[in-house]
Amino acid sequence: MTLDEFKNSVRDDAQPNSELSDPLKALWHEAKGDWERAHELSQSAGNAEGDWVHAYLHRVEGDIGNASYWYHRAGRPRFEGSFESERNSIVAILLDP
Repeated sequence: MTLDEFKNSVRDDAQPNSELSDPLKALWHEAKGDWERAHELSQSAGNAEGDWVHAYLHRVEGDIGNASYWYHRAGRPRFEGSFESERNSIVAILLDP
């Protein structure tokens, strides 16, 4: 799947592709406006990718302190651009094998 296919899925589909990882499914749900489901999926991932998405979600929420903790835990710097830019960046990286 490409970034464009991911975006099209967000626009067109009722559910994310079942073959996506939980962190990518979390980003899909967040893009659809379901922050709670996204948060559940990122927390349950149990890996650095999930921690990175978890950080992003707390930044979206406005909880910068909590986001900073999760960025550090994921080994990623805190993003300073738009939410859409960060989501697209994370999706592109996680889709690239």
